[in-house]
Amino acid sequence: MNNLAGIGVSPGVAVGPIRRIVQVTSDEPIAATPREVFNALEKVAADLENAAHHIELDIAKDVLGAQAMMAGDPALVEAIGARLTDDITYPDVRPHVTDSFSGFKAALTALGGYFAERTADLDEIMNRLLAKLSGTEQEALVLTAPSIIVAEDLTPSDTAQLNLQFALALVVEKGGPTSHTAIVARGLGIPAIVGCAGILDLEEGTTLLVDGREGKVYLNPTDSDIESRQHREEALRARAAAVVGPGRLKDGTHVTLLANAGDAAGALAAASVGTEGIGLFRTELLFLDSQTEPTVAEQVAMYKSVFEPMKGLRVVVRTLDAGSDKPVPYINAIHEENPALGVRGWRLTRTSNDVLSRQLEAIAEAAKGIDIDLWVMAPMINTPAEAQDFATRARAVGIKKVGVMIETPAAALHADKVLAEVNFGSFGTNDLTQYVMASDRLDSRLSDMTTTWHPAVLRTIQIACNSAKTLNKSTGVCGESAANPYLAAVLLGLGVNSLSMAPSAVSEVRGFLSTVDFAQCVEAANQAVNAMSAEEAELLAKAVLEK
Repeated sequence: MNNLAGIGVSPGVAVGPIRRIVQVTSDEPIAATPREVFNALEKVAADLENAAHHIELDIAKDVLGAQAMMAGDPALVEAIGARLTDDITYPDVRPHVTDSFSGFKAALTALGGYFAERTADLDEIMNRLLAKLSGTEQEALVLTAPSIIVAEDLTPSDTAQLNLQFALALVVEKGGPTSHTAIVARGLGIPAIVGCAGILDLEEGTTLLVDGREGKVYLNPTDSDIESRQHREEALRARAAAVVGPGRLKDGTHVTLLANAGDAAGALAAASVGTEGIGLFRTELLFLDSQTEPTVAEQVAMYKSVFEPMKGLRVVVRTLDAGSDKPVPYINAIHEENPALGVRGWRLTRTSNDVLSRQLEAIAEAAKGIDIDLWVMAPMINTPAEAQDFATRARAVGIKKVGVMIETPAAALHADKVLAEVNFGSFGTNDLTQYVMASDRLDSRLSDMTTTWHPAVLRTIQIACNSAKTLNKSTGVCGESAANPYLAAVLLGLGVNSLSMAPSAVSEVRGFLSTVDFAQCVEAANQAVNAMSAEEAELLAKAVLEK
């Protein structure tokens, strides 16, 4: 079969005809007054708010809601007003609008991290504004039959307009693993591929086979091609559904499987898939959703809503991980040239010490009277002194099991000293990979460099695991890597004791691990750490694990 390749971001196999979403652009002059521009912007914000209200997918709802807020941001209105100063009909407002948005985008890009990611949202808002002013708004694409959606990119508002019951798969030319398309596809549970060059060159109606697990698109597949790939996918899903209960390897070795969560709904999802608890409770979501620091009482109420469904189970709480790609405006107020290397995580004690103290107080208070196995860890710990500081403060409020995130090379290489100060460590493989490889994990151009499969990253994890074993301290993984069944096995072979992942990934990881024994995990890990590249590491490990 002829085929195209991209980045698989949501597993599964789908077969169907192409339905293209084509973005129509125009550079014709747009005559309008400033008031007409502002009224149109208000309508764009209202449209986005309406789309957020009607779409059923929570993740897309949140993105659309955020875009609606951006469209109504007084700072954006002020930026446009600074260029449209006269109360007249401008013969062409297009350059004034685009210049305004460019300036606003530059300001966000300078802030870095999360704000820099939102520049794509500004592009969509601007395009919708210009389309509304010019009267060229496109009608929603109506799906009346099962189809594979193909586009340059797929925005959340595009998704809100689709009849998703007919969306078999999503394939886009642009985007990366953290793009909106990837987020929406994973939420829908349908196959998806991003960064698929050449997909827009295909004719409408062309039959495709989309393999979201492999990141490949096959043109005009034969019946045997379809059957073999569907059979493989069905077998993987059947295996995942058949294995229940605590995680175990083929030889009976116990594997602690946990789930990541950020709120009460996430805790309920973790409980529903039979995990042994929560391996990463992201507390910063409460701070990101608030305009001011949540009070201790507000934090206690939120933490209790997560603890309650976990009675009798482990809950690993991560203290506030603000900064870099998750800045909190009222905490990360100072501009940083390189926020990923700046004041974030536990380093916030340098600038917002009382915020962390109040959070530890709230966590301890929320756990009182609830039968959970509470573990609390701090992010971005770099040195033994930082680990000791956190441990002392956490234990002072009654928290007994304290740990650190191992997500910098310094913490991993110095783990024999860092872990000596605490009870456990947890690898944040997303950031650890970024720092080891010196590659921005949010830059899709560097996706080949931001994979935990790279031997340099795996060796770093191995060094820290060896130190932990000597100290008799447990280590876990709570980054995206734990959701990859093969990589999960390799991590166990390196010495990791527990794995935490999105609830939707638990069944497949549990099913796969039941087919391999610990000796295979160790051999796969040895092969991977001695490979020359990420690609070779993955191939060698899979060869061992698929015996």
